[in-house]
Amino acid sequence: MKLTLSNRAVLFGLIWTASTSVVLAAQAPVIDVSSASNKNQNSGSLTEQLANVERKLDSRNRAQVNIQSQLDDLQTQVNELRGVTELHTHQLSQVLERQRELYQELDKRVREALQPASQVSNTTVAHAPAVTKNYSDDLTENEAYDKALNLVLKDKRYEEAIPEFRSFNKAYPQSTYAPNSHYWLGQLLFNKGKLAEADQEFTIVVEQFQDSSKRPDALLKLAMVAQQQKNEKKAKQLYFQLLSEYPDSTSAQLAKPRLDKLK
Repeated sequence: MKLTLSNRAVLFGLIWTASTSVVLAAQAPVIDVSSASNKNQNSGSLTEQLANVERKLDSRNRAQVNIQSQLDDLQTQVNELRGVTELHTHQLSQVLERQRELYQELDKRVREALQPASQVSNTTVAHAPAVTKNYSDDLTENEAYDKALNLVLKDKRYEEAIPEFRSFNKAYPQSTYAPNSHYWLGQLLFNKGKLAEADQEFTIVVEQFQDSSKRPDALLKLAMVAQQQKNEKKAKQLYFQLLSEYPDSTSAQLAKPRLDKLK
């Protein structure tokens, strides 16, 4: 069957339309939506992880600062308790000594009263009473030390306690309280940031009162002063000296973590 001219034209149009549709369909771009979404999710996840790490680091740093502050507070409280204990111990020893002398004096008088009159006179001449300890001076010394110490422990008037300890050290350089007084003065100066003056007081305790119970504490504070003055070499030397001479002391336990930070 022969196609007319009009039929051929219609057929040619249909073929051309179909071929154009195939070409357009073949050239249409394909976008991987799931891949782009995964990239965005991975990027967001990494950012969140970094933010979490930063938050954890900040939290740990804050915790370390709080712990160090608590340790310093505990050390101050321990020092205050030691000061109170030492004061009470000394006062108790003074009372016991006074009671012992009073008992001896009473016993002597009782024995003299029971002896014949002639023997009493001879005994009195042969055994003249020795000069007893002047307790009024000791009482003044105790009162001066109590006044300075109570300004710290009871009244918390730290600024006023500094000149009181200075006066005590000047008036009673050989006092049994001298190492404690120099240590407390050094502690007060250290708290005020007067590191050079604090260093002098702690050095007096370390060098002049080697048998004092305050010496390990003074060594610790000398190392802390050197550390704050950015003299790490001196600080390490003092920490090692403290650990070597007083390994079982509380001060040595406090020195170990500080020394570890300097290594």
